Amino acid sequence: MIQHFEAEIYQTGINWCVDVPPTVTSQMKPEKGYIHISGKINGFAFRKTLVPVKNAPYRLFVNYLMMKGGATALGRVASFSIEQVEKERETVPDMHPQLEAALEQEELTAEFYALTAARKRDVIKYLYKVKAEETMRKNIRTLIAQLRNGEKNVRIPMNAYPIDPT
Repeated sequence: MIQHFEAEIYQTGINWCVDVPPTVTSQMKPEKGYIHISGKINGFAFRKTLVPVKNAPYRLFVNYLMMKGGATALGRVASFSIEQVEKERETVPDMHPQLEAALEQEELTAEFYALTAARKRDVIKYLYKVKAEETMRKNIRTLIAQLRNGEKNVRIPMNAYPIDPT
């Protein structure tokens, strides 16, 4: 449901923002405190997130593109129309066939699926980019060894995130 309101754009720190009236946000359902929205500022479309503020209404940060597109400026009152949208979830790509076979053979499938979605996604995406067969086997062996040791912070290749000596 589209909600309409007018608010003055003000500066907090280095950011421009508006306070969204509680009458508008009370009809929306926060996800981990935040409310994902799409809307318009003086007719200019945008997608943003309403940010909770302790003991204050939700805040909508206004960037330069929104100000320019909405033909408004700091200190001026702008007309907003917003509606809540579902945040698009990142999905984990399909399991790499060689990794799937190795996990089943070593009976480590459950351990792999216990990793965070981001970790699984990174591992699978990396394996799909590997071209050399020997590199693929080496990385899968490394991953299997890490899972067998009960590591939760698995990564391949092991030097994917080198430590800066300085």
